[in-house]
Amino acid sequence: MAYLTLNKTKLKENYEFLKKIFQENEVAWGVVSKLLCGNRLYLQELINLGVTEIHDSRISNLAMVKRLNPDVQTVYIKPVSKRNVGKMVEFADVSLNSELETIHWISEEAVLQNKNHKIIIMVETGDLREGVMGEQLIDFYSQVFNLPNIEVIGLGTNLNCLNGVMPSTDKLIQLSLYKQIIELKFNKKIPWVSAGTSVTIPLMLTHQLPKGVNHFRVGETLFFGVDLFEEKVIEGMHGDVFELHAEIIEMQEKPMVPVGNLAANPQGEVAEIDEDLYGRTSFRAIVDIGLLDVDPKYLIPVDNSIEILGASSDMLIMNLGDNPNKYKVGDILTFDLKYMGALGILNSNYVDKKVIS
Repeated sequence: MAYLTLNKTKLKENYEFLKKIFQENEVAWGVVSKLLCGNRLYLQELINLGVTEIHDSRISNLAMVKRLNPDVQTVYIKPVSKRNVGKMVEFADVSLNSELETIHWISEEAVLQNKNHKIIIMVETGDLREGVMGEQLIDFYSQVFNLPNIEVIGLGTNLNCLNGVMPSTDKLIQLSLYKQIIELKFNKKIPWVSAGTSVTIPLMLTHQLPKGVNHFRVGETLFFGVDLFEEKVIEGMHGDVFELHAEIIEMQEKPMVPVGNLAANPQGEVAEIDEDLYGRTSFRAIVDIGLLDVDPKYLIPVDNSIEILGASSDMLIMNLGDNPNKYKVGDILTFDLKYMGALGILNSNYVDKKVIS
């Protein structure tokens, strides 16, 4: 069976790197754990690091966090559906919101549960996912800040999540100004401007983060060490906290061009023929993982002499060329992962999860 490893030493070093730069910039932050898909083993590793605030988009994952450590502040990071408001209030201490009616439901449920619930009002800053339009924000706030058992603790935004709009100093200054306007108009303190996700970290590293921004929600850069502006690993961080290991279950020397009449495969693709490859052969390996678990475009073979040819539902096909490393049936091939690849693997019940040092 294929298995995924989390290197806890590399994860700790990434965490300490981020912790240091956030402290230097006087910015609070929480870890976005949705990549982990509620995996108990991996969530425990986060808690072991000393993480005190965990964000997730699945209520069941926040419930797992609370079971592991009820003192961790949990944050629900997408608009909650009406039928899930009760569970969300039970397991999330904070939620991100942009709908008045939903906040009314949350207030009613918080009263029933005798709990205070904190909210961050999400503001639209151009990427056109969730968020209140800026010109409507004052009226929106006026209708929620006095609701029973509700505490507005921040204004937030998401960028680069749908249309690829990147964060900028100007956009974040605008969000900070909204906070100042609301505080002056209503004589209410809003502690957080939560404008940072992993994509915003490069602005902090290059000293372009406005002073008003004081809260981040970070997942991808913690787990992959990535600068999302430059699409490369940040110096001093690790890009291989996660690795996928899959066993070779067939090894054969075969033609490089399929033989017979071609039609679409189950994925609706028709193979393209390179006539220069007629008559040539290469060693092909089949490994025990497939499209059910991960899209191959998110896998990167650690051995750069081999390449991924394609996949079916349960098998991945590799081109080993002349097989210079003498791979054989039973050997393990190792892959680095892009974010969406790790997400697919972590959501698969067919791939074992392990922690290594």
